[in-house]
Amino acid sequence: MEEKTVVEEICKILQKTNALEFGAFKLSSGKTTPYYVDLRVIPSFPDAFQRIMDIMTDTITDEFDINAINRIAGIPISGTPFAALLAFRLKKPYLYTRQTLRLRGRERRVEGVLIPGDRVLLVDDLATTGQSLLKAATAIRAEGGLVSDAFVLLDREEGATERLAGKGITLHRVLGMGEAARNLYELSVIDEEQLDIILKQIK
Repeated sequence: MEEKTVVEEICKILQKTNALEFGAFKLSSGKTTPYYVDLRVIPSFPDAFQRIMDIMTDTITDEFDINAINRIAGIPISGTPFAALLAFRLKKPYLYTRQTLRLRGRERRVEGVLIPGDRVLLVDDLATTGQSLLKAATAIRAEGGLVSDAFVLLDREEGATERLAGKGITLHRVLGMGEAARNLYELSVIDEEQLDIILKQIK
C-alpha cells in the first residue's frame, strides 16, 4: 500500500477512535501540552487495532533485518499491547520494563527472559521527549541487553529523536505528528487553528 494511503488510514483511525483531543494536558514527561493523542483507546476497537498492527508489522519487516532482533520489549503502560502483539506476529520473545523497581521477588526492572548480548527492539505507542524509551533502554542495558533501535507508531516530534540519538538509539516511526496533523486538516478532522496548535509544538 502506498505511504500516502497508509497515513490517511491511520488518521481516519485516530478520528474514529477519538484519539486526538485539544485542551491542557500534562504528559508523563511532566511537560504540559495543548493537545493529547491517546493511543490507549485503539485496542478497544478490534478492527482498528488489527489494522494498526498490520501497518506496524509491515513497517518493521520493511525497515529491519528481523533475524538481527532477538527480543521485543514493551514500554509500560500504553506500549505493552502493541509490543506484545508485534512480538507474537514476528515470533520473537517478548519482555517488558517496569516503571519502577519491583520491591519483592527478584526485584527486577525487566520482566521476561533476557540473555546478556540479546539485541532488543524497544516498542512504544508514541514518543514525545523519548524519556520513557530511554528509561527502558537503561534498564535493559543494565541487565546486559543491547539496545540500538526504538520503534513507535507516532512520533510527536518534540525531541525524542535527538535525545535517543545522544544515547546511541535510533528512533523509527510509522508516522510523524506534523504529517499526521496536515492529513487530519486535509480530511477536515481538525481546523486551521488546531493545525497551528500542533505544528507549534513540533521542534
